[in-house]
Amino acid sequence: MIYQLGSQLQETELEAILTDDSSAVIITTENECPRILDALHIHAEIELSLWEIFFCKVESQQDCLYGTLAIPPLLDVLGKRYQIAYFVTDKYVILIDNTEFTLRLVKRIRTKKVHQGETRERFLFNFIAEFISRDALVLESYERSLMEMEDEASKGLSDHFQNRLQPLRKQLLTLRSYYDQLTDMIRELEDNEDRYFARKQLKYFGTAADRADRLKDRTDYLLEYARQVRDAYQAMADAKQNDNMKFLTIISTIFFPLTLITGWYGMNFENMPELKSGYPIIILVSVTVVLVCLLIFKKKKIL
Repeated sequence: MIYQLGSQLQETELEAILTDDSSAVIITTENECPRILDALHIHAEIELSLWEIFFCKVESQQDCLYGTLAIPPLLDVLGKRYQIAYFVTDKYVILIDNTEFTLRLVKRIRTKKVHQGETRERFLFNFIAEFISRDALVLESYERSLMEMEDEASKGLSDHFQNRLQPLRKQLLTLRSYYDQLTDMIRELEDNEDRYFARKQLKYFGTAADRADRLKDRTDYLLEYARQVRDAYQAMADAKQNDNMKFLTIISTIFFPLTLITGWYGMNFENMPELKSGYPIIILVSVTVVLVCLLIFKKKKIL
């Protein structure tokens, strides 16, 4: 799919942009990419392989910029990423994607934006802004989940807490790494070391980098919040364990003298006092010991 750059992205053909020498956005696949690059006289210094893309980056080639995008799907952050490569020249933006993801983004740009791509810089800004447009809502959902987990932990309703928190932390760590890479990539585009972009258009990259950086900061905050929630849960678990140990200690303390008494009178020596009529006395002594222990614990505010 080829779109001629302008206030509105207009579908066109490869022959048309070659004839009138106009700027365009070209969306192609990995198999079709070599033919497109040859037609546009672009000499790539890399061996393109989308499945080997795992990072967001940009680098300078002999007569173009080459970059990659590894975008985690918001519904399955830990799953397979959208792997996209792109070339930027002084006239063209070429996006290589074996899925329908890039086409869907461009269709959304054409539907939602008034200024869709007067320049390459404006189109790249719209493209980046579109695939991170829903990330803030996703991060908000993570925050709500953490708040619910914190409330449950404080109320003692923390079944399977670690099984719920661990995947969430992994997703946030994945997103933080992604936003960090994305911010660095956009900043490199803004630096414009190879002068592929007009100076007055660099503001778009600055705006996009700020948005990605805010998402990274938000993710850092959520990771810190997740750590606090984990600590709160651990404190509740420790307090519960301490209560259990306290209860067991009290029970052991009460029954220790009873065990001593029963052991003593269980020896059945011939001359032992109360050997023939001591059963009621032992019961009375045992009850007295239990009551005395309970009174002591109550006075010490252990119970």
